[in-house]
Amino acid sequence: MKWLALALWFALTATVSMAQPMANALDQSRVEVVRFSWSKERIGWERDPFGGPIENWDEVRARTRNERRIEDAKRGGSSEIDKIKREAKADAANIAAKHKDTRSRYVFVYKTTVKNLSDKPIKSIDWDYVFFDRETESEIGRREFTSEEKISPGKSKELTVTITRPPTQTVSVTALNTKERDSLIERVIVVRIDYADGTVWQLP
Repeated sequence: MKWLALALWFALTATVSMAQPMANALDQSRVEVVRFSWSKERIGWERDPFGGPIENWDEVRARTRNERRIEDAKRGGSSEIDKIKREAKADAANIAAKHKDTRSRYVFVYKTTVKNLSDKPIKSIDWDYVFFDRETESEIGRREFTSEEKISPGKSKELTVTITRPPTQTVSVTALNTKERDSLIERVIVVRIDYADGTVWQLP
């Protein structure tokens, strides 16, 4: 009976010893998603989208010179007035083309703050920002990101990605509507973690 009890004790000890490294391995592969958010930001709003291009000093001077040439040609009855007008029009077109990329547009900023719960430094994280319909709870949008950020053990870091794609097809890319998020349920899922020592954790 004594030998049976001793053998049982060794078996239990071996089981616990095997299970403990497995539990540690799982714990070391974890990160905590502390917070997450997304926003729509308008860029290029500094200029009036309905106005003409913003001219620098040289462009203002060139435009003024062309206007003066046209007025002088009109007063003097110059036969080259059509030529001067064409040159002025070409200059104006060049200025407009130069500034055409400065018109306002929207981008989408996705953020999450994660905390490294393992004892190994993180090298990069693959994370998905997932959107669900609030009524049906079905998935209606997913944005997949990879952030190459070093995160030391026990430390937190904010991961930020800016792209032109909206969270879902229901979110406008041309207008700012603060109620668009009311119909959404949001979640951030960590899919893969690359550690500095070369090991990898992958979501099952």
